Amino acid sequence: MRVAEQPFQFVTASYLTRIGNQKTHNLTDLGRGLEESSEASIFYHTFQSLGRHHFLTEGFSNDFAQWVLAACNRPGLAEQLASLDIRDYIAVGDLRRDLQNIVAAYCDAHPEEARQAAFEDFFFCEAIEVSVPLGIEAWTLEEFRRGLEMLSHASFHFHFISSRLRLQLHTNDFSLWLAGNLGLESLAKRLDRIDIYTNTIEGAQAKMLALVDKELAS
Repeated sequence: MRVAEQPFQFVTASYLTRIGNQKTHNLTDLGRGLEESSEASIFYHTFQSLGRHHFLTEGFSNDFAQWVLAACNRPGLAEQLASLDIRDYIAVGDLRRDLQNIVAAYCDAHPEEARQAAFEDFFFCEAIEVSVPLGIEAWTLEEFRRGLEMLSHASFHFHFISSRLRLQLHTNDFSLWLAGNLGLESLAKRLDRIDIYTNTIEGAQAKMLALVDKELAS
């Protein structure tokens, strides 16, 4: 049985949403807001929006696409914004750039639509995270499996999705620990590839448990 050098500490978190000073009235404003907003805000409206809609497996995956469709009635642009796969990014700045490029190209091609007022404004927000240790730790894969099974949606989201900003989007807390402390690089990669678009948080957690069970049985 492999024993880790450092235990995995399970944590849960709650989030306080802070509304920023960027407000958009139209698509031109959206492009400006994407340029001026914080990285935490870009992360909030893309990665963290998955957690707020964890029970959905269909529809647009980020707040920008949702607003462009619902408030601006531009389904083509909304689809382009939603087509960006956040798993392809290792830096928020790269994601911001691609969002900006899509909006800028649309505004250049459709200047009148770009200036048309939306049905409602979009407010750039970011989340203030308050994390609390659960008092549960794992030294082995067996203990990790037991802790993983007990996690709430909030705790799973903290370790699997929100952690990506903390770790500069390279991976998640679970995979980082499995590879670095138990030497389970292959399992870590399989966990990291779990699709957070087509799975609910509950579904992603179940897939993760199945992968860990398979590793334990090997």
